[in-house]
Amino acid sequence: MKKIKIINGRIITPYRIINNGVLLINGEKIELVSEVDVETTDYEIIDAKGNYVSPGFIDIHIHGGGGHDFMDATEEAYLGIAEIHATYGTTAMSPTTLTCSKEDLLKSIDLYKSVQSKNTNGAQFIGLHLEGPYFALSQSGAQDPKYIRNPDVEEYKEVIAYGKGIIKRWSVAPELPGAIELGKYLRTHGIVAAIAHTDAIYEEVLEAVENGYTLATHLFSAMSTISRRNTYRFAGVIESAFIIDVMDVEIIGDGIHVPPPLLKMTYKIKGADRIALITDAMRAAGMPEGDSVLGHKETGFKVIVENGVAKMADRSSFAGSVATTDRLVRTMVQMADIPLVEAVRMLSKTPATIMGIESTKGTLTAGKDADVLIFDENINIKTTIINGKTVYVSQDFG
Repeated sequence: MKKIKIINGRIITPYRIINNGVLLINGEKIELVSEVDVETTDYEIIDAKGNYVSPGFIDIHIHGGGGHDFMDATEEAYLGIAEIHATYGTTAMSPTTLTCSKEDLLKSIDLYKSVQSKNTNGAQFIGLHLEGPYFALSQSGAQDPKYIRNPDVEEYKEVIAYGKGIIKRWSVAPELPGAIELGKYLRTHGIVAAIAHTDAIYEEVLEAVENGYTLATHLFSAMSTISRRNTYRFAGVIESAFIIDVMDVEIIGDGIHVPPPLLKMTYKIKGADRIALITDAMRAAGMPEGDSVLGHKETGFKVIVENGVAKMADRSSFAGSVATTDRLVRTMVQMADIPLVEAVRMLSKTPATIMGIESTKGTLTAGKDADVLIFDENINIKTTIINGKTVYVSQDFG
């Protein structure tokens, strides 16, 4: 079992930074985090050179990267996405589907099963996130409307049974007929029920939260805000997420989907313990700008990537993001004026807690998985370690 000793680092904990700290890795686990040096033998020494030592970033909503999309339904796509994002600091991720047929959902489950043991050089998979197909047609966004439908009891029970232990989250519009029953069913099966692509009002969101829904999917994107119906104003999902303290939210923290003032507002209201930063990245993440495809490479939507964001071909709306997790932290610190420790927490401890894996991931704590990053002042990733294995070292750091 490999032993690693990281020295001369500024170690980021959930609440402070340990200057000139020492971190020991023994095999797949963190052995020790110390404020003072400790004597060791037979350890590989990594000199952090004054850079930050951070818990690995956990992306709980991601579709693709490096020219691949999970909807391509190939081993190459799954492994390629995991490997490209590891170079940007992602050590764990939830592969995310798009609205599609039941057959494609089952195929995604099959692919997940087949690649899990083969994913040795990329971000770990921590369970599938099914985004759709039970959405409000009026909030379809970049989801294919031909697959959008109301919850089907027989369908979702079959899918959940087929993906037992693999499906960890399902995003749904809670106002749809049958959505409340689905939320209850997801809760009884230990699956995170999330609110997404929805025109729900506060009263509907409150009922959903009472029946299992705990998370708002990409807050501000494809969801209702204050509306007027028959002269009366109603609060939407955005306002509901702020009002209901127990709701967690995720945000595409690229500074474009959610501009800096809204990032600041959300942080002020919800705090770092209720916000998970996500990339919502599509296949063009980590690739040059230009033409791309959202979804399956043969049947997906044609999109264009320009100015750091993906847009539908007619530029009518965004089409997922091209963000990487290092960019999320950089954006929160440099554009939203959020402390580095808090920004890192929103990509490590908080998403781990939301997904129920906080006992093994999310902080640099003895006994937890050795998912460790080294990055500089500008959040440029220098080293990525996953389960004690170094999978990436930048050319200027090795």
